[in-house]
Amino acid sequence: QVTELVLDNCRSSNGEIEGLNDSFKELQFLSMANVELTSLAKLPTLSKLRKLELSDNVISGGLEVLAERCPNLTYLNLSGNKIKDLGTVEALQNLKNLKSLDLFNCEITNLEDYRDSIFELLQQITYLDGFDQEDNEAPDSEDDDDEGDEDNNDDENEAGPPGEYEEEDDDDDGTSDLGEGEEEEEVGLSYLMKEEIQDEEDDDDYVEGGDEEEEGK
Repeated sequence: QVTELVLDNCRSSNGEIEGLNDSFKELQFLSMANVELTSLAKLPTLSKLRKLELSDNVISGGLEVLAERCPNLTYLNLSGNKIKDLGTVEALQNLKNLKSLDLFNCEITNLEDYRDSIFELLQQITYLDGFDQEDNEAPDSEDDDDEGDEDNNDDENEAGPPGEYEEEDDDDDGTSDLGEGEEEEEVGLSYLMKEEIQDEEDDDDYVEGGDEEEEGK
């Protein structure tokens, strides 16, 4: 059931990696970078394989095996191998679905008119070493991630100022509350004092009135 398998930096023995066999029928992505692979002769049949990473090995030929064992490849990375001439790459013509081919750091890239020659030889491919014939860069999923991050940053920037304004509003409210509280307190005290004065006056009147009544009697 495995669809993706990464074996980078493992060590191959006699052109194969132990355990990698025809049982991986669902495999769509296989990476074997830097495994000291000298040949593809023992590559298992992987009919559903779409992407194959073989960078930094010592492969110099025998690429016709790929069309036989992995006929549905759309992406192939052979950068950092020992591929020197167009005749070696010609074997990839039978990979009818191949869209992207990488040959970075191979001696073949030093040939005059290297890019034009490869595009003429392999007319099915769209991208060579990450660029098409018009030097437009191949789309990358990482670019989409970066755009998503930028969107998130914009949201954060937009959200920042309202938060600051809210804090300022809170401070203003706090100040006004204190002011109102002080005013209420002052009003309350003066009101109470007035009441006490009036009570005292009332008491005096009552007492005086009582004395007059007693004197009258």
